[in-house]
Amino acid sequence: MLSSTFAEDAYPSPDERARLRESLTRSLPEIPSVYFYDDLGSELFEQITRLGVYYPTRTEIGILEQRAGDILRAVRPRRLVELGSGAGRKIRILLDAWRRVGGGETCTMLDVNGLFLETSISRLRTDYPEYTFRGVIGDFTTDLPRLGRGGGRLVIFLAGTIGNLYPDERRAFFREVARVMEPSDALLVGADLVKDTARLEAAYDDPEGVTAAFNRNALRVINRRFGANFAPDAFAHRAFYDAARAWIEMRLVASRRMRVQIPALDLRLDLERGAEIRTEVSCKFTRDSLQASARAGGLVVSSWHTDPDQLFALALLRRSDA
Repeated sequence: MLSSTFAEDAYPSPDERARLRESLTRSLPEIPSVYFYDDLGSELFEQITRLGVYYPTRTEIGILEQRAGDILRAVRPRRLVELGSGAGRKIRILLDAWRRVGGGETCTMLDVNGLFLETSISRLRTDYPEYTFRGVIGDFTTDLPRLGRGGGRLVIFLAGTIGNLYPDERRAFFREVARVMEPSDALLVGADLVKDTARLEAAYDDPEGVTAAFNRNALRVINRRFGANFAPDAFAHRAFYDAARAWIEMRLVASRRMRVQIPALDLRLDLERGAEIRTEVSCKFTRDSLQASARAGGLVVSSWHTDPDQLFALALLRRSDA
């Protein structure tokens, strides 16, 4: 989910090439998770959200259905901004509640996948003609200033995506959000909570193999975008929970020795059998750990909404000086 503006029809910029090169040459090579999300990857992720073992999406939707009205009444926003909008299902719950609460004007959606963004906005304009919709193809870690000035704005950051940021990246993200917020603004964050290890690992390693296909798709995106010759089918999917760091990791494991050429990066990787590439971390939170991270970025948790089983939470954050 992370990169600067990722548009497949544009040649990778020098900054993008430098970031990927640095990631792949670490002691444990990494592929930024933004490269999951071409059109196929976005569709595979939508399939993942419908799997029985994948509780986050349906749990977050359930909380939104119960609490959206309360959240909107607490903030009274004129403007909604959704970061990482995907297929736009959850924003509809908020838009329906906004209709009941009143006061809404505009909705801006930012996402790295232009096709999903265009499709979502077209449908939303038809179904909610009273609101003005705008799409921004971009990255929530670098492109927040493109959303314009704050004031009467609720920024929505759902799906546990906050957990895909490393702790230092998360603090920097909160600082940047706080910098562009006005006292009347708020940030609604969806956070996956610490829970039983077996349940966590099952959610990222489904028996149907959809998550494995989603993981390997990142290699196909790298091949297409950077001229690489990864053999995706020669990598196994691995997902595990690191309790010390309170995060799930997804990795790709080489099933044989291979030499990978990446011409656009002027890079050759010599991978032994069993070599691993990290493709994602997904941090899990308690209320205290999210509060501590938010405070380090100049924000405070003003309200906390969770499900009866304490699987997932929606946290409403405001500037600490508001």
